[in-house]
Amino acid sequence: MSKKVFLIPTDFSEVCNNAINQAISMAGLMDADIYLLHVVNAETKSWLKENDLDLSAIDIKLQTITDDFKLKYGVSMQYIVREGSIFNEIADAAKEIKANLIFLGTHGKTGIQHLTGSFAMKVITSSEAPILVVQRRKIERLPKLIVLPLTSEAGPMEKTIIAANLAQSLDATIHILQCDDNEKVAEAAQNMMEYFNKNDVKSQLVISASGSHYTNRVLEYSVENNADMILIMTNPDKNWTSFIFGSYDEELVFNAAQIPVLCVNPRKKEVDKIFKD
Repeated sequence: MSKKVFLIPTDFSEVCNNAINQAISMAGLMDADIYLLHVVNAETKSWLKENDLDLSAIDIKLQTITDDFKLKYGVSMQYIVREGSIFNEIADAAKEIKANLIFLGTHGKTGIQHLTGSFAMKVITSSEAPILVVQRRKIERLPKLIVLPLTSEAGPMEKTIIAANLAQSLDATIHILQCDDNEKVAEAAQNMMEYFNKNDVKSQLVISASGSHYTNRVLEYSVENNADMILIMTNPDKNWTSFIFGSYDEELVFNAAQIPVLCVNPRKKEVDKIFKD
């Protein structure tokens, strides 16, 4: 089995270091190499100018970080510097190194770059690789409970496989949170459970088909059960040229409880597959 690759964009802020720590904690169990990425853009150049530094300062900072983490944790870590648009360069770098997972630290105006709100959403929806969105809350343990909300029957097999692979690698449990009592949604939930059972994935089906709106129910359940991760999927536009989050999904990504959220952009070849081999 080939090694997995994790990519972590960083602007050297605390929340990006939090994303690095999350990646390191998962890398050992998932047998992954880690790449740090800094995209030099107008914000970087402004910061360098304000601090009377040249571009070599970026390499020095990245080299220091990789050396420190390699010494402390014994992980395989390299870094990449690219210049251009954050949105384009993160996606391009992920393709170049064949990243399996991107860890995105999001925050307000606390670092060189401001990956928050619509900026972060644009990064998320431009990537072929799944993106784990990490906020300021420090992660104290490996993910052990992954909440998988289900609101419709239109869930491609890709999301199910990603959830299963993660759970198996991390020895975690998946809770399918069925948020609609529609017959087709219930059937999809059962099919997901059959897939997880067939592949020895620890899982549980929970029905939450009434009450407050979708986002609140997912977050309330996740907080009450001390969930470590929520996994959601975007919707492609009609031409498959971009991906779209609904307002409820955005609320989940930037949730007040700061639970990491894994965002998956479906691939066209997978979208019509129902949960079958």
